[in-house]
Amino acid sequence: MNDVVKQKPLPKNANKSQNSNSKKRKYKEVALFGNYKNYYGYRIGQELEEDPRVKVFRKEWFEGKDCLDIGCNSGLITINIAKKFCCRSILGVDIDTDRIEEAKWNLRRIMRESTGKLPAKPSRLKDAKAAEVSDHCVAESPTEWKGEDCEGLSPCNLSERVFFQRENFVQTRISDDKRYHTITCLSVTKWIHLNWGDEGLINLFTKIWKLLQPGGMLILEPQPWDSYSKNHKVSETARKNYSTIEIFPESFQDILLDKIGFRLVEDISCHLSGSKSGFKRPILAFWK
Repeated sequence: MNDVVKQKPLPKNANKSQNSNSKKRKYKEVALFGNYKNYYGYRIGQELEEDPRVKVFRKEWFEGKDCLDIGCNSGLITINIAKKFCCRSILGVDIDTDRIEEAKWNLRRIMRESTGKLPAKPSRLKDAKAAEVSDHCVAESPTEWKGEDCEGLSPCNLSERVFFQRENFVQTRISDDKRYHTITCLSVTKWIHLNWGDEGLINLFTKIWKLLQPGGMLILEPQPWDSYSKNHKVSETARKNYSTIEIFPESFQDILLDKIGFRLVEDISCHLSGSKSGFKRPILAFWK
C-alpha cells in the first residue's frame, strides 16, 4: 500500500504573495546600456534641486559655445547646462529612443513651467534637421552668438538651443566640418565598455577627440571597475566583454593623455558634494 503524503494547506494569501513576487521579478528593469528610467531620481534624490555634478562645472566651459552631451538619458542635465550656463547650442544624444522622447517631453515641460505657455511642437523640417545633425554627430548653431547675458536668456529660447536625438554614438560616422567646444560624457564609459569592449571604449575616446575644436574640452565621469561586476550579466555580450577587458578605468586618464592626444587634465570632483552613496565618482576635465 502506497503511503499518501498529505500536503499542508497553503495560507490564504500565499498565492497572492507568490503572484506579487513574480510580478516584481517580471517587471524588474533591465537596462542593457545603462538607460534607466527615472535615473536622475535615484541618482541624486528628490530633495535636491540640481544635480551635484553641474555645480562643479564652470560657466566659461559652456557660455556661448556649442556642446554635446553623450548619453543624455532623460535630458535633465542637458537642459540644466543650457539654462544655467547659456551655451549657444547643446545636443543630447542617447541610444534609447524612449529616453530621448522623455528628454523632449522634459524640455517642453520646463519651458511650459517657466513661461506658462505650451511651446509648439517641433516642425517636421526641424526634426529632419535634427536627424541630419545626428548623422554627422555635429550640432548646427541655430543663431550667431551675440554674447547675451545668461540671466537674460528667455526659457522660450531653449527650443532654439537644446536638441535631442537618438543615436548610437560609438557606431556613428563623423563629419569633416563643424566641431564642438565642450563635450560631456557622464557615467557612460562602463556601458560602452561592457557592450563594445576595449575597442568600443577607444573608439569613444577617439571620436570625442576628433569632434572637439582645438582647445576644446571633455568632461568625463567614468564608473569605477568595481561597479562593472554589478552589471556584467545584463546580456551575453556584456558577460563576454567583461571577461576580456584589459583597459581599466584607473588607466583612462593616461590613455586620454598619452595615446588619444589630450594635453591637460584637471580633477574637478574634489568640489563635488551631495551625490548619493554609490555615485561618488571622479569627474575629470580634459583639454585638447
